[in-house]
Amino acid sequence: MSNQHIQLNIRFKAKPGKKEEFRKELSSLIEEMSSEKAFISAIVSDDLDQPDDLIIYETWQGTRESWLEEEFVKPYRKNYEGTLGDLILERSVSWLVPWGEWGSELTN
Repeated sequence: MSNQHIQLNIRFKAKPGKKEEFRKELSSLIEEMSSEKAFISAIVSDDLDQPDDLIIYETWQGTRESWLEEEFVKPYRKNYEGTLGDLILERSVSWLVPWGEWGSELTN
């Protein structure tokens, strides 16, 4: 296991009338992935200025390459990916490497 960390900042634009259904699918995915050994944390946010948008901010132990090789191929992700066409219009992913951290208990 690496001492490196990778963060994914993913923005989803839900199809009109599908945001709550998508939120349930995303929550189920997070429940599954949160038991993974490399998983550190995830925060899901609503965009106040874009009401159909959901943003997830995930932190994982490892690198982009290790995440793609080990996490993206999980069977539960294939099921989740199969639902997205009915629920979202678009998705954008930013891969980030953290360089500093300040503590919070924002969602606790």
